[in-house]
Order: sequence, then structure tokens, then C-alpha cells
Amino acid sequence: MFTSWKLLRQARRASGLTQAQMADKAGITQGAVAQLERPGSNPTIETLDAALTATGHRLDLRYRPYVANVDETLIARNLRLTPAERLAAFETAHAEVARLRGVIHIDVD
Repeated sequence: MFTSWKLLRQARRASGLTQAQMADKAGITQGAVAQLERPGSNPTIETLDAALTATGHRLDLRYRPYVANVDETLIARNLRLTPAERLAAFETAHAEVARLRGVIHIDVD
């Protein structure tokens, strides 16, 4: 999960800057940098970008179409199964894999 305070702290450390040095470059106080790096900090995008710029980094936000890398309908269907039905489905799949292993020789060397 994205957390601005971790991103900012990592950027500052990667640049070899202390909080005081970063504050000087950003034109803010060391206390303000400490506050930005505090867990739960929620700066605006503009503030985060300005702070990152002081570390020699830039914030790059993009949007793109959401493409699921899993079949969410299959997950939803499986979640509707009872535990016994899930176990039976697993056992069926396991038996099919075992059957296929006997049909197809896979050399793992």
C-alpha cells in the first residue's frame, strides 16, 4: 500500500540527506520534514512533490485502465461454496493434476 511518509523517507535517505538538509533545500523547517515523515502523515500531492523535488526525485502519478490479473468471477464463485464444497473441488483438481502427471512426463533436471 502507498504511504507518502515511507516514500518521502526513502527518497531522502536514498539522496543521503538529513532531515535538516532536506528542509533547507525545500525551504521548510526540519520539524516540518519530520512531520511529513511521520506515519499517518497525509500531505497534498503538491506538498509531496515539492518535498520529493528537494531530494532530487519527482512524483509521477499516472492513471490507467484497471485490468484484473485474476478471474474475479471465479473467486466470487468459489467464495460462495461451503468449506466442504471447496475441499471437494480442491480434491478433484488435485486428482486431475496427479492424472496429468502420469500422462505427461515433465523432466525437472
